[in-house]
Amino acid sequence: MEKIPMTPTGHAALEAELKNLKSVERPAIIQAIAEARELGDLSENAEYHSAREKQSFIEGRIKELEGILSLADVINPAKLSGSIKFGAKVTVVDEDTDEEKTWQIVGEHEANIEAGLLNIKSPIARALIGKEEGDSVEVRTPGGERSYEILTIVYA
Repeated sequence: MEKIPMTPTGHAALEAELKNLKSVERPAIIQAIAEARELGDLSENAEYHSAREKQSFIEGRIKELEGILSLADVINPAKLSGSIKFGAKVTVVDEDTDEEKTWQIVGEHEANIEAGLLNIKSPIARALIGKEEGDSVEVRTPGGERSYEILTIVYA
């Protein structure tokens, strides 16, 4: 199986979600199922069916998180430097609009574009990898061609 690159922050967030699912959500849904069973006829018991559906979702998410964490390759960006690579926090300026953006290149399971966490497999991240400060990159995005100039690269 292929290792999944991840920052220490992303790894900790997934571990916290897994712990919450196992220690809080799972016991709560087991209790809800027990209470719904006590109401009698299960074939027409909406609470029971809803709780079983939620239990199925929780168990699936637990298995998914355990699989991801077992393949995690935690990379500490603070130990890196040089050209853009995984974990870099990159500030760019859009050459057409002069709009500045800052992204950190992270693994796909911790990516959140609204929070500035860019999936390493995204077109923008792939275009940035290996580039240096001052370089200009052309990126083909779903919204069309974009040109960015790299202003800063920080590893923290």
